[in-house]
Amino acid sequence: MRSFIHQAPAQRIVFGVGALASVGDELDRLGATRAVVLSTPGHEHLADLVATLLERRAAGHFAGAVPHTPVEVTEQALEVARECHADAVISVGGGSTTGLGKAVASRLGILHLVIPTTYAGSELTPVLGETSGGEKTTRSGPAILPNTVIYDVELTTTLPWSVTVPSAINAMAHAVEALYSPDANGQTDAMALEAIRAIDRGLRDLRDDRESLGARSDLLYGAYLAGSCLGAVGMGLHHKLCHVLGGTFNLSHAPTHAVVLPYAMAYNEPASLPAMSRIAEALDSDHGPSAVQILVRDSGGPTALRDIGFARADIGRAAELSVSRPYPNPRQVTTAGITQLLGEAFEGNRVRPTA
Repeated sequence: MRSFIHQAPAQRIVFGVGALASVGDELDRLGATRAVVLSTPGHEHLADLVATLLERRAAGHFAGAVPHTPVEVTEQALEVARECHADAVISVGGGSTTGLGKAVASRLGILHLVIPTTYAGSELTPVLGETSGGEKTTRSGPAILPNTVIYDVELTTTLPWSVTVPSAINAMAHAVEALYSPDANGQTDAMALEAIRAIDRGLRDLRDDRESLGARSDLLYGAYLAGSCLGAVGMGLHHKLCHVLGGTFNLSHAPTHAVVLPYAMAYNEPASLPAMSRIAEALDSDHGPSAVQILVRDSGGPTALRDIGFARADIGRAAELSVSRPYPNPRQVTTAGITQLLGEAFEGNRVRPTA
């Protein structure tokens, strides 16, 4: 079973079974004395456990985190943090809580410790996506990167299978897009490929044995590597599409990634054949996009946008929003091309190799 500590100049990583027990020591290491614990309503019990471990260092609790980091929710959490005179926030949960913690910590200039319970990966990036007025926008900067991340494999063992699969594919998407990013290098390539292998292996092993702590360790380690890629290089079409679909049409974050990834890969394949070849090899397949779609399908994950709340009538608007601002991508992004991609993804059609 993996267990390690990685101390980088900007961020400290603690990984292992039972690592949660170190939360007090890690907060002390940061020099913080009054922490507000953030969570979703569903993770309030876990936030209470963290507060118990922190003892007198727990200054307050806000359990209102929701997907896509709406600015109005951030304002509520900021009020709690100010009232508690907090010098740190602790985010307990998935990407929704991490996003809220980033928003609060960066606005107040205080410390941020993250305890992930999913495979979101955003805890490793200096990027914050926020939603206001039905539009999701991103900003980045050193102040947004959390100071410490505690990965406790045991915290993922109660993650339902219906959440595990899309969350793991969300993580895999970070690694996939890192391989064809213009910022890619040998180090990020190696991390991305190992992440893809670990996530693939973890999902398959966990499918056979839902109690396997080793499989959960593989998934969390793969998510850590993929998140490291996400923090190091720029993302392309896949992430832009998912931001549009989530921020404007309120689709759930991880299921959207699980559906869209094979189609975004297939769209980019003609312009990124070397990357797709390496992905296929990592997945022991002859076609990367198909292999990802089959992995999602065989694991019982979502494979069609219509099944996760997207309306056919919104395809045109989603396509227009997806091409409205330029961003790096190996293949030119056109309204016609994205309209076709979204149409295929809406139906859940099988992705096919490039002719």
